[in-house]
Amino acid sequence: MTIGCETISARRVLFVMAVDAEYGPHLRARFTPLLTGVGPVEAAVATGMALQELARQGALPDLVVCLGSAGSRLCPLGDIFQVASVSWRDMDASRLGFTKGVTPFIDHPVDLPLATPLALPLARLSTGANIVGGEDYAAINADMVDMETFAVARACARFNVPLMGLRGISDGPGELDHINSWTALLGLLDERLAAAVDLLPDALARAA
Repeated sequence: MTIGCETISARRVLFVMAVDAEYGPHLRARFTPLLTGVGPVEAAVATGMALQELARQGALPDLVVCLGSAGSRLCPLGDIFQVASVSWRDMDASRLGFTKGVTPFIDHPVDLPLATPLALPLARLSTGANIVGGEDYAAINADMVDMETFAVARACARFNVPLMGLRGISDGPGELDHINSWTALLGLLDERLAAAVDLLPDALARAA
């Protein structure tokens, strides 16, 4: 695995995405991401391995940026949101007395707060292993859904590396019944996510 951080305003930044389909020409012109694969298991394994290797090299990032598409019935299609917090909708040990969304015997809140350095709209994100569509949204206590960010957040927490998230809304209204329902807006999101990434140098310089 080849892993490289970008240098932005004298900070090491690791960009993390799920799949090549979300990594269009505008983002390609700006950075080379760690591509994890789809879902929380792949994201946790790939991110954890990458951070372990960077730690071995003494080159852990100062910031990880997880970005890509998301589904929502509350946020407008095509818009870009900064992730205020992320939760894990698959975890439910409530029959044993644990709060739904909290991993047993691990100290984390239901909603993990993320770094929010950019002047962009904020939204709460829910991560899970299922593709959400139709009436499934009614059972999810979040503004938007994805399949990787919570897993990336847990890997980052193991290495004390801050995480920020950027998500563009690709689907949500109506029923998601074919892969084309997801891919139709990825070109637009590539352009708009790239514009959001362009805000990072000034934001990181101000935070220095």
